[in-house]
Amino acid sequence: MFSKKIRTIALFSVIAALLVAVGYWNISPESFLDKPQATVDKNAIDYYATNAHSVQFLPDGKMQYEMTADKVEHLMVSEVTLLTKPDLQMYRGTTYPWHVQSEKGEVNPDGTEVELIDSVRVARTDEKNRTMIITSSRMTVFPQKQYAQTEQAVRIDGAGGVTTGNGMKAYLKEGRMDLLSNVRGQYEAR
Repeated sequence: MFSKKIRTIALFSVIAALLVAVGYWNISPESFLDKPQATVDKNAIDYYATNAHSVQFLPDGKMQYEMTADKVEHLMVSEVTLLTKPDLQMYRGTTYPWHVQSEKGEVNPDGTEVELIDSVRVARTDEKNRTMIITSSRMTVFPQKQYAQTEQAVRIDGAGGVTTGNGMKAYLKEGRMDLLSNVRGQYEAR
């Protein structure tokens, strides 16, 4: 009888030890550690458009801008919009728009900042038929503020000559450009 109790206790002890071992294996301390998050591709595009055309008007009904692009891609994670060959006519409610072009562009999520990349060209012909062309390799445009800036080399063709420099602040509404350094000019005498 005593040996029967010992056998029963031994049998239950072995079963309990097996259950503890199986439980430990299934519930190991590693299972309580943070599991790695699924990786998200930061360049994943959630939508795109080809041959895009967009027009925006001012509250008074005048045209603010008209933009076309070969391709528009929206990045899902950062909400940045990538533009291929953007072509923008910034009217600002006037009849003489600033014509902005580049090879590529990046628009921030709320549309207040546009980074123009490669072969940037900003041109305008005024009411007296005078043309001004600004070229650079990179430029940041703030459409609502009618302001543009760059730290790159800049060339301005217009007013009877050529002006070059490094860095520029352009106040488009006033038609004023401030070149920041290494400014050089070449003008025709009349």
